Amino acid sequence: MKDTKVQWHPGFVAAMNLELAKNRDDLIFVKEYNLNTKPLEIDLLVIKKDTDASIENEIGEIFKGHNILEYKSPQDHLDIDTFYKVGAYASLYKSYGETVDSIKADDITVSLVRDAKPVELFKYFEAHQYSITCPYRGIYYIEGAVLFPTQIIVTRELESDTHIWLKALSDRIEKQDMEELLKRISLLTEQGDREMADSVLEVSAQVNWQKFYELRGDGNMSEALLEMFMPIVEPLVEARIEPIIEARIEKRVLKEGLKEGIKKGIQGTVEVLRDLGHEDAEIKKIIQKKYDLSDEDVAEYV
Repeated sequence: MKDTKVQWHPGFVAAMNLELAKNRDDLIFVKEYNLNTKPLEIDLLVIKKDTDASIENEIGEIFKGHNILEYKSPQDHLDIDTFYKVGAYASLYKSYGETVDSIKADDITVSLVRDAKPVELFKYFEAHQYSITCPYRGIYYIEGAVLFPTQIIVTRELESDTHIWLKALSDRIEKQDMEELLKRISLLTEQGDREMADSVLEVSAQVNWQKFYELRGDGNMSEALLEMFMPIVEPLVEARIEPIIEARIEKRVLKEGLKEGIKKGIQGTVEVLRDLGHEDAEIKKIIQKKYDLSDEDVAEYV
């Protein structure tokens, strides 16, 4: 069985780089910044080369000289302890300057990024007299008992036309956002940008594989776009389908014996592939390769 563990953090670093692409020359991106010799890492550190540079993206409006970003995948919790932990990371970062107070406290910001709004954390803020403002959709400034200017970014709430890279890092992506992501990637011309965009696409397709695959049958999707991205998406889809197929085969084998179980397993594979929109010609190729069947044997199933 293939390893289908989703690597969210590289996708996040790529998405933030693309979000802030207009100011890339003004910034330094340091992923997994080590705070000391022990395994304490900042997910992403963004340093302004010139502290007076104005960041065009709304996410960067709060930015100062040194900006600590913590990313939580859809399965990760963002609670009050995480909130304090990231504040502690920022404090440690300040304390590790080359000389005493070389990194000023008022030159540091903290950003926490998550797909869904951390409802319980916001309840804690309200109960403990923190101030919460929302200058832009999906962007919340937290004020009160914080050491540094802090924002929480809820990517699901962000505007798709301006923040598609972060919105794509969701296990509940909407169809229109998938289409917007593919269109936006197709417009990129720089090799480095395309590589980062492919990293975002890979994460999004892994966790939304069935929705992405359904785009094949969408008459509104450009054939050129489908041809461009299916070579990337299809292997990810197959990696997700294979465990389903193998589980069905194993269940059949245990229940009905080896020979009959394999036969039923092949039939189940055909059913799964048909449900996902494969044509018979594609199904024949897939089962012939997977089960080492002859042309005559394949004809029995398709």
